[in-house]
Amino acid sequence: MEAEFITSLEQVDASEWEQLFGRDYPFTRHDFLLGLERTGCTTAESGWQPCHLLLRQEGSLLAAMPMYLKSHSYGEYVFDWSWARAWQQSGLEYYPKLVTAIPFTPATGSRLAHTPELDPATARDTVLQAIKQFAAAQEVSSWHLLFPEKEVSDAFLERDCPQRVAVQFHWFNRNYHHFDDFLADFSSRKRKNLRRERRRIEEQGLELQTLEGAQITAADWERFHHFYQTTYAKRSGHGGYLSREFFTELLPTLGDQVVMVVARHGDNAVAAALYFRSSDTLYGRYWGCLEEFDCLHFEACYYRGIEYCIEQGIARFDPGAQGEHKIQRGFRPVETWSNHWIADPGLAAAVADFTRSEVAHTAAYKREAETLLPFKQAAE
Repeated sequence: MEAEFITSLEQVDASEWEQLFGRDYPFTRHDFLLGLERTGCTTAESGWQPCHLLLRQEGSLLAAMPMYLKSHSYGEYVFDWSWARAWQQSGLEYYPKLVTAIPFTPATGSRLAHTPELDPATARDTVLQAIKQFAAAQEVSSWHLLFPEKEVSDAFLERDCPQRVAVQFHWFNRNYHHFDDFLADFSSRKRKNLRRERRRIEEQGLELQTLEGAQITAADWERFHHFYQTTYAKRSGHGGYLSREFFTELLPTLGDQVVMVVARHGDNAVAAALYFRSSDTLYGRYWGCLEEFDCLHFEACYYRGIEYCIEQGIARFDPGAQGEHKIQRGFRPVETWSNHWIADPGLAAAVADFTRSEVAHTAAYKREAETLLPFKQAAE
């Protein structure tokens, strides 16, 4: 079995790639990842140089892993800035590093796919060996596996790739038929607070519409890009990572796997939220607005997402990273995972110690978050 690192998904046939990954999880679709390249989001200039790993035998693709050569740590959602400083203080270079991740997307999912005939342990061993050889040849400091499924993360933990555990907040569909069924699980006071937030939308003269796939027009995509960039600039002082072409050229090709909630005030669209979906999960990804309205972010980014899941029979809603304000709105704390292989033995030992000590703090945080959920005891 031979390992190959490629600098673009143009170097692998879409049908080969998707025989391994499928198309249900939108973020590993060949056209999505290639589209990130073609729209200028993942390039050497952006600090996200594609470096995807393929395992072949006699020309047949047996396994694949999306991977990027990084010159910074932006857009990852697993924070390692302190590690970069430690490297610098030790007289070493932290960048470039290798990252297996979906750019700008903290959504758990498949990161290593292989044919049914290939033993999973063999695939993992071969991948890790290839990464170590590449790192030595290219003077790469480390490899980071972000938001894999737990089984894969645990397997790499067993291969001396320390595991970090973090917490996100997800909503779960307990066979609800209507939004009020979900609210029935709340304590009385919390239910009243949520209903008050939803009433504020009508009181401010706002109307929201949920659009899917082909219902989203070219004008909607242009407007969303403007909302996204405007909001990003307000928060950070600079533009967002994603280009205009990402929204206007790539996302329309994904069909019904994209969902947009548009908010209008009178005749004017003033805000929008963008979601992706698979057969069992809704992923809340991007938000933008031109005007600030009370509770509009909660309505567009959370409550409309919950309603969509109930209507579509979707089991889970992952609204994105961080956000303790999600707890009181019915989003439960769940664990996410990452793994980290470090080339330098001394720094590898320090990272391993850090990840072990971090586990207890994360577990305590998750337990504390669970005590803040709005549900009646019988609904827990």
